Order: sequence, then structure tokens, then C-alpha cells
Amino acid sequence: MTTDSLSSVQRALEVLRALGPGPLRVQAVAAALGKEKTQVSRTLKVLAESGFVERDPETLEYRLGWQLFALAGGASDSRLLQQAPPVLRGLVRTLGEAAYLTVLSGSAAVTVLAERSGRTLQAHEWVGRLSPLNCTASGRALLIGRPQDEVRTLLAAQPEPLSGTERAPRTTAAVLDRLRAEQAAGYGMAIEESEPGLVAIAAPVHDFRGATVAAVNVSAPAFRLPPDARAPAVTAVIDAATRLSRALGAP
Repeated sequence: MTTDSLSSVQRALEVLRALGPGPLRVQAVAAALGKEKTQVSRTLKVLAESGFVERDPETLEYRLGWQLFALAGGASDSRLLQQAPPVLRGLVRTLGEAAYLTVLSGSAAVTVLAERSGRTLQAHEWVGRLSPLNCTASGRALLIGRPQDEVRTLLAAQPEPLSGTERAPRTTAAVLDRLRAEQAAGYGMAIEESEPGLVAIAAPVHDFRGATVAAVNVSAPAFRLPPDARAPAVTAVIDAATRLSRALGAP
């Protein structure tokens, strides 16, 4: 690659970094980089043609484009699956219970990774299984941070009363009430809500945009997660989700 080509690539990267905090007009980008306006304008034009930046026709400001977010989203998904196993294994070592990574699939939660503990009695094998959003800790953790309209749409795919035991929120209004408390706490807990005798704790995983993209959760028989053992488990689950979020570039 020639020196001129390297300079062009470097300039393009500098322009993208300058637009990271928010939209700017050409002059503002040039000023931020200490470059000539015509030089920056040419770079922006090339980036716009490739979809890496977009220009607002009214304000004439440039912002990061769809192509950049598409690449970042793909990389985030790949990094999630690469970084999750050691985080889950650490959670198993800390709590001695199975740990899982769950994502949203349509209007349900699906477990995509699991790290088993050495215990004889364990929760069901969840990998690949769809679970309700309303009565599982991972399902509600996946809803944390989402707009109410989106939550309503996801829950509307199933008729009320929703799934679960009498302990579970089984209407949309009840789920929204529970979510308000769980969002403030930063985690979800389901105590015998999906089935009797099962306790689960989950925390959301965020990507570089701050969006919820997954949930880290543990589940165990209720006698192994009694009330006095739940606070340490909550701390460990939140810590695991935070570490995984940081690996994805979450703010």
C-alpha cells in the first residue's frame, strides 16, 4: 500500500472518530482534526458513498452511517459468543451452579450457551429451548431497558393470562410493574415462577450502544438458593454481566 493510500485510510479513520460523539458539519470536522476543509469533504464523500457516514440534507451535518453499525453489530454478536464462555465458567466457580447465556428470539428467550456445574441435581438442559419472557429471570432481564411499547408488542404475541405459576406476573401490566423494579435494581429474579422449586437470577448484557443484547443467568433448586444465599448470587451474576458488557464495548 502506498504512502498516499495509507494517509487516506488514516484520514478516514480520524473522520469516523470525530463523528463518534455526534453529527458535525464539514467545517466542524475539519476544525476538530486540524485538516483542510476540502480534504475532509472528499473523505466524507467517499465514506458516504460506502454507507459509513450519512449526510442530513437539511442540517448538512454528517453522522455515522448504517454500514458502520452493521459491521459493529456483527462483530458484537461474534464477540459475545467468544467472550461469554469464560465469564460463565467464572460464575459457575463462584456459585457452584450452572450458568447460562440467553438472547431474545422472536417473542421468547432462547439459551444459546451453558456452563454446567458438577452437581448431580441441576435445572433442565435449556440450550436451544424457548422460554417465556414474563415468568423467567432471563426473559425479564432481556426486557430491561426496552421501551414499554416494545415490551407490550413482545408480550402481545401470547394471550393472557401469560405463562407461569401464580407467583409470576401473568398480565402485561403486571410484567411492566415488575420490570420497573427490576430495571432499577439491575437484575431479574424469578422465585418459583416458571415452575415450582426453581429459583433463577439474571442480569442484562449491553452492547456498545448500551442496548440489551443478552442475559447472563443462573438457576438452581430453591433449597440451594434460599433467601440468605440470594444476595451473593445477585452480586456475582451482575458482575458477570457487567464484565461481558464491557467486553462488547458497553459504555
